[in-house]
Amino acid sequence: MMGPAHSLSGAAAWLGVGAAAAAAGHTMPWPVLVVGALITAGAALAPDLDHKAATISRAFGPVSKALCEIVDKLSFAVYKATRKPGDPRRTGGHRTLTHTWLWAVLIGGGASLLAITAGRWGVLAILFVHLVLAVEGLLWRAARVSSDVLVWLLGATSAWILAGVLDQPGNGADWLFTAPGQEYLWLGLPIVLGALVHDIGDALTVSGCPILWPIPLGRKRWYPIGPPKAMRFRAGSWVELKVLMPAFMLLGGVGGASALNLI
Repeated sequence: MMGPAHSLSGAAAWLGVGAAAAAAGHTMPWPVLVVGALITAGAALAPDLDHKAATISRAFGPVSKALCEIVDKLSFAVYKATRKPGDPRRTGGHRTLTHTWLWAVLIGGGASLLAITAGRWGVLAILFVHLVLAVEGLLWRAARVSSDVLVWLLGATSAWILAGVLDQPGNGADWLFTAPGQEYLWLGLPIVLGALVHDIGDALTVSGCPILWPIPLGRKRWYPIGPPKAMRFRAGSWVELKVLMPAFMLLGGVGGASALNLI
């Protein structure tokens, strides 16, 4: 999938989680719903850190470009070191390490650890990075014609404001994890969800996605999970643009309204 579809699917997924929580009698505070949806929208772009032409590679200028180069090389090295006889030879690391369930869990867990150990500045860093990515994904047309600095300022300002809102009693800093010192531990959850939604989206495309690595399947450790080939589509095709993206917007709207007990 392309960046906008990944971000829309990520936001819709978190809003769906909010709807499920409300149905179970554990309604999310509205700031958690909003912030979680934005983080998931941003996190749904992050697995493409292994692709130097992806949206995330442009999001933070030279820093993200250099990081993409490093992650691509790391992913390729891991692929070569762990491939089985049935896995094909590759020349790069795209759709390998960062497109697995294990990577999603590690990144989400790392974010949660940062949030509870680095205090407010750790929370602000997590929010800033993912809000910038959310702008790049959800408002990609505007982001393309805007200065990078303006997008970064929008991300920084939004992060500061939303962190202040979450800090207010009852607004969700201690949502789900209520023990002292566990404030913002939940921030890793939308990051895990965003990465997994990205992987599932890529699994629907022609190439599939090795979500299950390092679990081997037959003669392959990097088995490209996906539906039957007749049901797959090419990234950026009319199926993605005309069918899936409107569906994500509709599902997200319904999920958000249900999460807020409006329907």
